[in-house]
Amino acid sequence: MLSENKFALYFLCIAFLVAFSVVLLGAYTRLKDAGLGCPDWPACYGKFTLPNHTQQISHGPFIGKTLNPKKAWPEMIHRYAAASLVILSFAATVLIIYQYRLPQQPVKIAVLLLFLLFFQGLLGKWTVTLQLNPLIVMSHLLGGLALLSLLWILICRLARLFSKPASNFHKTLKSWATFGLVLLIIQICLGGWTSANYAAFVCPDFPTCQNRWWPAMSFHEGFHLHWNTAVNYEGGILSPTARTAIQMSHRIMAVITSLYLGLLIYKIVNISNTHFMRRIAFLLALLLVMQISLGALNVVWMLPLPIAMAHNAIAALLLLTLITLNISLNEVTWWEQVQNYNK
Repeated sequence: MLSENKFALYFLCIAFLVAFSVVLLGAYTRLKDAGLGCPDWPACYGKFTLPNHTQQISHGPFIGKTLNPKKAWPEMIHRYAAASLVILSFAATVLIIYQYRLPQQPVKIAVLLLFLLFFQGLLGKWTVTLQLNPLIVMSHLLGGLALLSLLWILICRLARLFSKPASNFHKTLKSWATFGLVLLIIQICLGGWTSANYAAFVCPDFPTCQNRWWPAMSFHEGFHLHWNTAVNYEGGILSPTARTAIQMSHRIMAVITSLYLGLLIYKIVNISNTHFMRRIAFLLALLLVMQISLGALNVVWMLPLPIAMAHNAIAALLLLTLITLNISLNEVTWWEQVQNYNK
């Protein structure tokens, strides 16, 4: 059923597409080591546009620095897209709040989106000013995915995609789907921590790491939250054993998450009696196989840019698919409760 607040829905759909591109542009910027391509924020070397050639900066406060367009432009394009996302999301939020009297307007979620936009902007600034502190970089990545997820939830609410009750199997699947979402979020956090600490290349082989199943690792150092504002974290500051611990944690959690999602898919297929749930199961299976394959290829082919970008994109799609599954199960449960109350 189409929402009565059509303009808000249109803005949300466009914002969602822009948010997805922002997530990928953020990944591209990290993979190109362009996170500090602009040493200031929100401008770049004091300007919002850049020349097309490398030049030595001769004016303060950037004296002695060299402007590299190959690194500065990815960062600026990412910022332009992020600014567009803020405008679109703000417009949609205003329309939702303005039309709060209409039925089923997700005002609270829209307000939460506003706060998240503000905080994500701060994280973008701190990513630069704190010189790629791993905790800030990972938080910025998670914030981008949280924005993407909130926009999708708002679209689902406004478009009223889930409004029909189904059989009692939803109650059985609800806890399974929730735990699957939690596992995936933990795995995404570990992936972000791996990227933020430049730990992707520490294990050049697969499925072993450094030709061993259990190489030397320092988990204490690998997961210690460094907070030194005077340190430039570009390229990473951790020892090889610390980076190995991060990479191995990411791999181990990938196995756990994959096995659990495989069980969830099996459970949906065997219990579900609706075409929608079976399609969700098929999509989850397809994305899971793709993500495992891309993860292996990232190691074997030494993190080629297209494969690494696809790995980030599939992670986002997996997250959105599990969110969709959880929304549908919660909506169905709500409708069942209403029916039981009316009886």
